[in-house]
Amino acid sequence: MRTGMLALALGLLCLGFLPALPSVGWLVLLAVAGGVGLFTRLWPLGCFLLGLCWACWSAQQALDDRLAAGLDGRTLWLEGQVVGLPTRTAQGVRFELDAPRSRRAELPQRLQLSWFDGPPLRAGEQWRLAVTLQRPAGLLNPHGPDREAQLLARRVGATGTVKAGQLLAPIAGGWRDTLRQRLLAVEANGRQAALVALVLGDGAGLTREDWQTLQATGTVHLLVISGQHIGLVAGLLYGLVAWLARWGLWPARLPWLPCACGLAMTAALAYGWLAGAGVPVQRACLMLAVVLFWRLRYRHLGATLPLLLALDAVLLVEPLAALLPGFWLSFAAVATLVYCFSARLGGWRPWQAWTRAQWVIAIGLLPVLLATGLPVSLSAPLANLVAVPWVSLAVLPLALLGTLLLPLGGVGELLLWLAGGLLDVLFRLLAEVAQLRPAWVSPALPMWAWLLVCLGALLVLLPRGLPLRGLGGVMLLALWVPREPVPFGKVEVWQLDVGQGLAVLLRTRHHNLLYDAGPARGKSDLGERVVLPTLRKLGVSSLDLMLISHAHADHAGGAGAIMRGLPVKRVIGGEVLDDLQLQPCASGERWVWDGVRFSLWRWADGRSSNDRSCVLLVEAQGERLLLAGDMEAGAERAWLSASEEPRIDWLQAPHHGSRSSSSEAFIRATAPRGVLISRGRNNSFGHPHAQVVERYRRHGVVMYDTAEQGALRLVLGGQGAVDGVRGQRRFWRVRAQ
Repeated sequence: MRTGMLALALGLLCLGFLPALPSVGWLVLLAVAGGVGLFTRLWPLGCFLLGLCWACWSAQQALDDRLAAGLDGRTLWLEGQVVGLPTRTAQGVRFELDAPRSRRAELPQRLQLSWFDGPPLRAGEQWRLAVTLQRPAGLLNPHGPDREAQLLARRVGATGTVKAGQLLAPIAGGWRDTLRQRLLAVEANGRQAALVALVLGDGAGLTREDWQTLQATGTVHLLVISGQHIGLVAGLLYGLVAWLARWGLWPARLPWLPCACGLAMTAALAYGWLAGAGVPVQRACLMLAVVLFWRLRYRHLGATLPLLLALDAVLLVEPLAALLPGFWLSFAAVATLVYCFSARLGGWRPWQAWTRAQWVIAIGLLPVLLATGLPVSLSAPLANLVAVPWVSLAVLPLALLGTLLLPLGGVGELLLWLAGGLLDVLFRLLAEVAQLRPAWVSPALPMWAWLLVCLGALLVLLPRGLPLRGLGGVMLLALWVPREPVPFGKVEVWQLDVGQGLAVLLRTRHHNLLYDAGPARGKSDLGERVVLPTLRKLGVSSLDLMLISHAHADHAGGAGAIMRGLPVKRVIGGEVLDDLQLQPCASGERWVWDGVRFSLWRWADGRSSNDRSCVLLVEAQGERLLLAGDMEAGAERAWLSASEEPRIDWLQAPHHGSRSSSSEAFIRATAPRGVLISRGRNNSFGHPHAQVVERYRRHGVVMYDTAEQGALRLVLGGQGAVDGVRGQRRFWRVRAQ
């Protein structure tokens, strides 16, 4: 039985590694082969093939429900119902619309929308909206999160921005949203948002500082409802009935064991329903159901069977769940505990089991964190040692009981005030720990090094006394495998995908240079969210130079976050920045790093900020790259006049390909082989302009676009081509328009 269940799970999990989905003909053939295999000695293979077919068919249904390419960027009037819990942001509100209808087009079954400066929305409301729709996509950088996969896993067929709207019908069945509003209105020592996260599984109200604290201390799972919360609620009720029965306080006419199991399961399902029934909740409820069922029959149940049952059930219900990092973290944490605590000789005292559980989970989750590109918390074992019992035994019971008793007024509010006070104390303590030991973003590892880390973690978690355990510790040293150096005389160029902005990393053998730092507008700082984590994953621990072309927010906005996150030896800018000390860009300044030549130029007579951009020319073994910032036609003419040799091989598109740049004379004189365009999808500026695109095509210049290909990589000095991250084939990636 376990063999078949494992084979089925492997077939379902294969979906996430497919570069493309098989055709209908292949699916039918594989399904027939799987059905035949079930009745032969190859029945495990049959389970595997049937699981793979089901996953592929389900994924194809989700892909077919995406927005049609012809509707990408169009504005339509549509009607639909708000579902889930709308999230209030600094710019407006973000929400999901279910079963939208439009007279002009067929739409996906679920949309994720943003309404800047929009009115408060409530779940269950019916709205008529004017929406600019986009195919589901997102920024795509090396070793970074894949938003396109995450949207597909949630079966969101399109995203969009609301331009106008009209309420058609008030709330219908939005009880979770009503409860959230009630919780946010109580006095809870300023921790109302944390209570909402704990009770309803909605962490959208937590501040960025709160999330950073939780991530740095490895305690995110405490505020995102997990199996731990479900198991605790069920265990409390089961234990209460068992305690009453033991002391003769339970009614004799009612058999205590069926009642205990039934109440425990009911409480778990109710809490899971309240929390939105995410993957960790599904896994916990399924495992709990199996354990309670076997408990009713007085049979001992091994730990692996419930885990396999839960894994198969979650994937059969939603095969695309495997595209979410939370799926892997949830099951990996439970699998680690099963591996370390089941079938071991001898007994551990409760305090020993508790302390060991923290460090074994930290080691067991290490390979998953590395594979998903998430930060590794160095303080997690110590922080969870205190935080888990604090939340589980004190905060959670008070929060749930207070929520249940809210209709009684003062009693419920008092309990929530106490729960909020305990949460506030915990957050203050965790913030201190996070400052002392922040999270570590590991550089991306080659596959062989990651496999060594996996094997090392398995060996380290073996029972004490086995000789191979020490070898596991040695294998974990693969975490610090040095990145393959850039060859002498060449420079690795990464134009990052930062939407409507610019950030270019240049790496020689021993030096790192960042040209522009990505955009920042309000609380949305892509320097902090995208550029800084990507630099760390690429192995950049410091910058020898950060060059800010000019003062516009789409180029300079992320500079502050970079300065706070990495040591920067020198900063040069084309213009003065209010919050950054920098040296002015000096035309004619030249230097050589590891055989690569760099030179600066700036038009001193430029009238606009764009024309005063600091321009960087890079030459490696005769191959030349020009980083032009936002200079426009006037600056292009001045650069041509000042340049002794204007011909280049690669050009960063001036001003994102605007109509005021990339002039005919400039393209003819520079004659680049390729142009690197950094822009946002369907941006409001219309970049790159159709006339500019036509100019490049007419001159035979190959265009590489971050909106279509994700982050772009070029090794200057190798006479090679440009590679886009989106070129790594995955079945869910579609070409953006």
